[in-house]
Amino acid sequence: MPGARPTGLIRDAALIVVTAVGTLAVLVGIVVFLDTMVGRPGGTATGSPTASPTPRATAPRTAPPPAGSAPPSATPVPSPVGDPVVVGAGDIATCGGPGDEATADLLDSIPGTVFTAGDNAYESGTPEQFAQCYEPSWGRHKARTKPAPGNHDHETDELAGYFGYFGSGFGNAQAPWYSFDLETWHVVVLDSMCSKVAGGCGPSSPQVDWLRADLAANDVRCVAAIWHHPRFSSGVHGDDREVAPFWDALYAAGADLVINGHDHDYERFAAQSPDGTADAERGLREFVVGTGGAELREFSRLAPNSLVRASVSHGVIAFTLRPTGYEWRFVATDAGFADSGNARCH
Repeated sequence: MPGARPTGLIRDAALIVVTAVGTLAVLVGIVVFLDTMVGRPGGTATGSPTASPTPRATAPRTAPPPAGSAPPSATPVPSPVGDPVVVGAGDIATCGGPGDEATADLLDSIPGTVFTAGDNAYESGTPEQFAQCYEPSWGRHKARTKPAPGNHDHETDELAGYFGYFGSGFGNAQAPWYSFDLETWHVVVLDSMCSKVAGGCGPSSPQVDWLRADLAANDVRCVAAIWHHPRFSSGVHGDDREVAPFWDALYAAGADLVINGHDHDYERFAAQSPDGTADAERGLREFVVGTGGAELREFSRLAPNSLVRASVSHGVIAFTLRPTGYEWRFVATDAGFADSGNARCH
């Protein structure tokens, strides 16, 4: 027919265009993937981590899910027989915000032992604040919780709210430290509020003497430690040198993992020695997980050996404790950030 277009030529041209567009999309995807993976040895962070040298301010949270609803990113952490899970965070319950309810919803679908890394009930750790702020959210996991105290808990004398709520089995007001075993792992829980702890946190303090003796009596391969104030941090509070004797004792004993809170953000460090030198062979890997529910804060600097930093979402971190190592997974209350990886024990 006069003026008709040759349909074969049109089809061939369309195929060429589609092929070119698909090739461009693949190349863009490869570039984005490589950019995400660079600079994250031992783990993978996705979403919006502040992994560049420039500290990043906290981004506003999206609205939390309604109480009792399924959390948006709470894919259950696998817990094979014989491989226990510990999961938790620090800086948790405030009566004035929804963050602790959102993180408690995450815990609903993650099995294992729940830990806290201090500052359980704001603002002052009173019995009323534990009852009114902590109990309605994280309180439903109380039976499987191993707590640690923080500076806000210490604002009530003798940790009366903390011990009144959690009860016995976690030390006492004069010696609020303890340890426990999970299969092939030994876990120590310390009190880093050195100005309030009897004898402080010095090398010859009762707490550090107890720590060295406890570690010497431990005959398992893998060791983790939980307390509130981080030795190293890019957050607002920064490094806490008072807890250096904890690191000295743990490093000498060949411990593997340190979990802290205090700075209201998430940060993962490379394995390092007590003086902050990178040490892949014998170093401790520190995680700051102050994301349990209190208001998030921006970073103030970039600490050496910091691999991943994020203050964009509340969340919890789950560790699967293998016989010779561990896997970690940070689970956020929204889909904006995730971090995961694995490491071997010394």
